[in-house]
Amino acid sequence: MTTARKTVHPTHHRVLNPATGETVATVPATTAPEVDAAVARAAAAQRHWAAAAPADRARLLRRFAAVVDGHIEELARLEVRQAGHTIGNARWEAGNVRDLLDYSAGGVERLTGRQIPVAGGLDITLLEPLGVVGVIAPWNFPLPIAAWGSAPALGAGNAVLLKPAETTPLTALRLAELALEAGLPEHLFQVLPGAGDTAGRALVDHPGVAKIVFTGSTRVGRSVAARCAEQMKPATLELGGKSPNVIFADADLDAAAAAAPMSFLDNSGQDCCARSRILVQRTVYDRFLELLAPAIEAVVVGDPADEKTQMGPLISRHQLDRVRGHVPDDLTGIRGAAPEGPGFWFPPTVLTGVAPDAPVAREEVFGPVAVVLPFEDEADAVRLANATDYGLSGSLWTRDLGRAVRVSRAIQAGNLSVNSHSSVRYGTPFGGFKQSGLGRELGPDALTAFTETKNVFFSTEA
Repeated sequence: MTTARKTVHPTHHRVLNPATGETVATVPATTAPEVDAAVARAAAAQRHWAAAAPADRARLLRRFAAVVDGHIEELARLEVRQAGHTIGNARWEAGNVRDLLDYSAGGVERLTGRQIPVAGGLDITLLEPLGVVGVIAPWNFPLPIAAWGSAPALGAGNAVLLKPAETTPLTALRLAELALEAGLPEHLFQVLPGAGDTAGRALVDHPGVAKIVFTGSTRVGRSVAARCAEQMKPATLELGGKSPNVIFADADLDAAAAAAPMSFLDNSGQDCCARSRILVQRTVYDRFLELLAPAIEAVVVGDPADEKTQMGPLISRHQLDRVRGHVPDDLTGIRGAAPEGPGFWFPPTVLTGVAPDAPVAREEVFGPVAVVLPFEDEADAVRLANATDYGLSGSLWTRDLGRAVRVSRAIQAGNLSVNSHSSVRYGTPFGGFKQSGLGRELGPDALTAFTETKNVFFSTEA
């Protein structure tokens, strides 16, 4: 926890390098009483922050972005060590924090209400900050997702308490130090490392926390939603995914096959947006597999600090065992290569001959594993694409503009790409349908999501 006062912590968490299994750092675990104290400090800091002129808040957020920009390489290298991300990805992720702080700073002075015509007077709306916001970030994208909740919440005039995942707290802790270096008020942005069932639960249950932003599994997300509901506390939930990659016969098959590997292998498949269900029209199914095989086999898996590496290790032994449990021993399909020895490695894997209702075809694996399923026509493609409890993301490949529009409207997902696999931009909304979550993050309305609308009527009658 970022505070000058020293505290004796009964427990600590070891942070491991996923590529080697070696200990990178030992971090104290925040206790429930410490969460309570952090909320009190944050509430006091928030009152001063909200009272500051919008231009001053925007200036400090831009300064924060500039400080982050000066530490991109440091943050990226730290992410490589604690999360096993490839260095190229880690640089992008640190840059995304910078960009989102800049984007949020631009919204501070544009966070305006409305004047509504009414009889007998003047009616206006005010967008008031919520107060103290709790952000619970996951281990798969520790840096950017921490910023997705924190930056717009700060921009809207709130204080933020960020609880990073137990396995990946180091970049969040460094980010809090950079915030102070940039001049943000003390205690406005605090990081509370610790266990989900201790620090996380205390944050969710605390009456002084006005909103929770949670990214993680659907199972835990349901629990967070239920606990927030007991207090009528709003929550934004970004949860699991089992996204389709729909490839029609009229698509550019060479481009679709070349792009398919990293659509589910990026971050070693530990991505809620991973296109892990590849749906291919039957008339080109065999040809697509012929093109896909060399693309999978060419993926470079290895040391994430190496500039040439495209895929690194999984985050932990637990995750490695979980992924192995989804892949049958009698594998039919395509398999790439992965390092042997220390670390949590699993090779790029594509399964064929899998039934559409098999667990691996419907459940989130969260690893470098995809299934390829054939479909007959447009209606069959939509049926298969929607045959899952999730609805976060997806792609479709076709040269037919009308089909692209029809299928995009028919697929039940919050973020779709046509002839690409791009899911996330800080300037566009992000979130899911069905069991993939509640609410939206990012985009032009991001700051508004951290405000309450207050309506004020002024009588003008004599």
